[in-house]
Amino acid sequence: MNQKSGNIERYEQFSQFANLTEFNHHMEMWLLEHKADFSKGELVGLKRLVRFAAKIPGVCNAKIGTVLKAIHDEYNENGISRSTFKRMTQKAKEFGIITIYETERKNGSQTSNLYVFNRIPSNEPPKQEIMNHPNETNNLFKTKKQEITKRKEEPSKLDHTYVSDIIPQPFVQLVKCFFPDAKTIEEYWRMTQIASYRNNSEKETDRILEVAVLSFKQLIRKLKFNMVVKNPVAYFYGILDKKFTQRYYEELYQRYGLYGGNDR
Repeated sequence: MNQKSGNIERYEQFSQFANLTEFNHHMEMWLLEHKADFSKGELVGLKRLVRFAAKIPGVCNAKIGTVLKAIHDEYNENGISRSTFKRMTQKAKEFGIITIYETERKNGSQTSNLYVFNRIPSNEPPKQEIMNHPNETNNLFKTKKQEITKRKEEPSKLDHTYVSDIIPQPFVQLVKCFFPDAKTIEEYWRMTQIASYRNNSEKETDRILEVAVLSFKQLIRKLKFNMVVKNPVAYFYGILDKKFTQRYYEELYQRYGLYGGNDR
């Protein structure tokens, strides 16, 4: 029996996020990584789809026409085309940002798609409730047991030589000494990018690298002194954010001829 369309509340089980704040945080990270891959019109469509997925964080079954009309109204009758919206959803699907499911009316005819936004990959183990979600398929009830089993398999690890070449080598060489697999190194650099973006420093490449190295060394110092750190990646982000903020205020002091001193 195929899944029938209905109120959005029926799809609450597909949400991968605890709340709207967590959903928005993951979308910020997705855009930080893939914003340049979308055209201006596609970004407008993606951001509007995100807004439609606010009631149940990360889940939307609005019709394409409904989304396009909302964009059309917001931009004073200068919206985007249906083809632009479809290109956006296809790209988002390929990047892993969303999973698209088909739904049916009671008479068996196809209706609006169900768009499920995904969590950005991390080195944290997936939550149990997420593991129980159906795997991507053209229909919600065509998922096979062996496909679910594949999702539970531990992916093979790649060493530091497989790290993306956009990550500065000094950072890679430092982190690999403690976390040698590529996925973990990239996760630490992703936190660096997010922290720099939130502190308006994303274009200052030298500063970003300097802060990243100092922050990672501080993290390792905590770990080596047997400090209890439940989530090293999250702790690293906290150090980054603090250092970027500190640098910001130090610049303000210098710009206005004030002596800020060193608060560390």
